[in-house]
Amino acid sequence: MNTEQDQTEAPPPRSSPDTGSRPAWVSGELLDQWRAWVHRDESRREPNGPRPLTALAPWDLTPIAPVPACTPEDVRSAAKAALAAQRAWARTPPAHRSGIVLAFHDLLLRRQDQVLDLIQWETGKARYHAWQEVAQVAAIARHYARRAARYLATRRVRGMVPGLTKVREPRVPKGVVGIISPWNYPLYLGVGDVLPALLAGNAVVSKADSQTALTLLWTRALLHEAGLPADLWHIVVGDGPVVGTALIDTVDFVCFTGSTATGRSVAERAARRLVGASLELGGKNPLIVREDADIAAAAAGTVVAAFANTGQMCIHIERAYVHENVYDAFREELVRATRALRPGRAYDWAADLGPLVSPAQLAAVTAHVDDALAKGAKVLAGGRARPDIGPLFYEPTILEGVTADMDVCERETFGPVLSLYSCATDDEALTLANQGTYGLSASIWSKDTREAARMARLIRCGSVNINDGAAAAAGSIEAGMGGTGDSGLGRRHGAEGIRKYTESQTIAVQRLVPLGPSPKQPAESFARRTNRQLSLLRRIGVR
Repeated sequence: MNTEQDQTEAPPPRSSPDTGSRPAWVSGELLDQWRAWVHRDESRREPNGPRPLTALAPWDLTPIAPVPACTPEDVRSAAKAALAAQRAWARTPPAHRSGIVLAFHDLLLRRQDQVLDLIQWETGKARYHAWQEVAQVAAIARHYARRAARYLATRRVRGMVPGLTKVREPRVPKGVVGIISPWNYPLYLGVGDVLPALLAGNAVVSKADSQTALTLLWTRALLHEAGLPADLWHIVVGDGPVVGTALIDTVDFVCFTGSTATGRSVAERAARRLVGASLELGGKNPLIVREDADIAAAAAGTVVAAFANTGQMCIHIERAYVHENVYDAFREELVRATRALRPGRAYDWAADLGPLVSPAQLAAVTAHVDDALAKGAKVLAGGRARPDIGPLFYEPTILEGVTADMDVCERETFGPVLSLYSCATDDEALTLANQGTYGLSASIWSKDTREAARMARLIRCGSVNINDGAAAAAGSIEAGMGGTGDSGLGRRHGAEGIRKYTESQTIAVQRLVPLGPSPKQPAESFARRTNRQLSLLRRIGVR
């Protein structure tokens, strides 16, 4: 889109009195322009098709804006159009693709106030946490735009007969990539996987979460303005069992971020079609505080890692194991820092955390805390909803005395709840950290970083942060990010984050003489001569 309003900074963020928490600058005309990016096959449109989807704003539960719902036919139509566009895109010079992504990078930073408002409107998160999404996507765009050609460079390998067989391994795009992204990080998880897929030469069909569709549609319009052809990235919206299933049944590769239960279904369905899948799923992430840790720094870092985005983050910390000799000091500092957090709902930078995203999420968090309290756990901080601030606010909560029979012990809460445990040794802390079936992220706090690194290799998870809660590993774009066990398959970021969207192809060129015996040479004679050559190669150290 290319309106005058799009070319300027958004007005100062304010809510409109007659539209609840809706940002005042969001006009009906803009909403119509964004909603036009939802792909619908008008040739197959039925009069009684699915009704538009309307999410509720977490700040006050007022309706956001209706978004068209798609059908399986819409998904198939989007994939067909994407595939047609992908054939030309795959032949586009990599430098041209990178130029579009870098133009998007610049537009994103220039217009970030707009998308910050949209993220806050749709998720309720604090503005700083919304800004982290902008910063992360900008880093991803810049990184892959500069590194894609290197990551995907054709590899030369030694052929069967050195000097006579020339072999290259180019990487070719999968075709059409399907991306199913969640509501908790609609910009980062919505477009952070799209950019490397596009740079690898693919087209993309994204299923936006209906809670946060506007953020992704705004981003689609921005990429179009940056120069991306219209049919290369289509967005569909609708219920997962309908639209998500149709997407998995249509595309050439699936990138899914969400719950472990849904991830299993995605993997099973993709496997039946023999298409690949990358899955980042749930976590019950542990944090270890060693006896030699800087207690003030560890407590401050734990608060950030546990309660950022109101705990609605796959890599956030849900359980902390603290050496018994520093447990009391750490607990006191942790409780103090947690009680100092400021909940709020405004289009400014004042609040430290926002509400939960939905009544269902509030009910899930409340159920975990209530179950723990009924079975003997103790609340050190928080432990209650705050309807006086907003209908979905819940205080950041620290629990002590959590036992294995409590739901909060090993099941993912996905909310602002941290369980605190004392342990006697590092080995005990490692054993406890490895309990359960998840393996996404972990954290160790220690002044002895060498020993902490040794311990890190003994934790079964995809990323370990030393003297940081979660951001150090996730923000290091050149390193892979993903999980093990019930936390998923594959990696985003780094080389694997773009190579997963390609296939390795072998091209072998035989020169001068063909492989195998000549028409006049007996096969046995050829085999004996080849055996001598193999023995010679072994003696002189050739592979």
